[in-house]
Amino acid sequence: MQFWRVPELPDVTVYVEALQARIVGQPLGEVRLTTPFLLRTVDPALSEFAGRRVSGVSRMAKRIIIVFDGDLRAVIHLMIAGRLHWLSPKKRVPKNIIAAFTFPNGTLTWTEAGTQKRASLHLVRGEAALAPFERGGLDPLTCSRDEFADRARSENHTIKRTLTDQRMFSGIGNAYSDEILHRARVSPVKLTSRLTDEEYERLHAATRIVLREWVARLRDEAGEDFPEKVTAFRPEMAVHGKYNQPCPVCATKVQRIRYASNETNYCPRCQTEGKLLADRGLSRLLKSDWPKRIEELEGL
Repeated sequence: MQFWRVPELPDVTVYVEALQARIVGQPLGEVRLTTPFLLRTVDPALSEFAGRRVSGVSRMAKRIIIVFDGDLRAVIHLMIAGRLHWLSPKKRVPKNIIAAFTFPNGTLTWTEAGTQKRASLHLVRGEAALAPFERGGLDPLTCSRDEFADRARSENHTIKRTLTDQRMFSGIGNAYSDEILHRARVSPVKLTSRLTDEEYERLHAATRIVLREWVARLRDEAGEDFPEKVTAFRPEMAVHGKYNQPCPVCATKVQRIRYASNETNYCPRCQTEGKLLADRGLSRLLKSDWPKRIEELEGL
């Protein structure tokens, strides 16, 4: 079964590096869009990009920015189920694409699984036109500990929500926030105003370590190939997607909080002092029978 999530900072970083190695310096040839919902802008026209050389590729939070000669830019947001693929010149472009960008040395294709088409392509002119896409989040890899703590404390929300808010921190989503919070031994539902200086110290360090580890892991996994394994859950993750599996630190079964199409995974022994966090569905169903601590759950 394939699970989907929005590619986050490590995934997008490796995508960007793979594109830099393949399309920078290359002129864009044919562009094929198979859905009218993908392109969200009308000026500049898509035809203006034909023949223009790619001068750079970069990351903006969870978006990919491709810069072309003439100060033109393509802004790619993959959303939940969008993925990029690279085909050699001899390979036939499959039918399930939503877009294909042809270059002399290969074709960049874009697919989107599922029925909810949320991926987007914006074509803009000039660097200033990127401003609407900049949410203002701090770069979690370069901000200082004090900057990290001050930004988190600027609004009083759960730390899980704060880490995934692109106005607060750039590029962190549901999966890596779970991994960061587990590494830092912090409860996902603790309010940012109640975190201690020592907990912010651990969070800041864990954020940098986890994101850098995963960039390195994904980079090594892809090697010289284009990254193809951008999935929701990975076996190397400590808690994300590991519900009911043993925590790699203490062997306690990983728990979850489910909401809408997402879930938060955590270790009750490492992160919540043995307390079970109320799952919106199960705790309402079980009411007074809902176990409050991991010992009660294990007793059942």
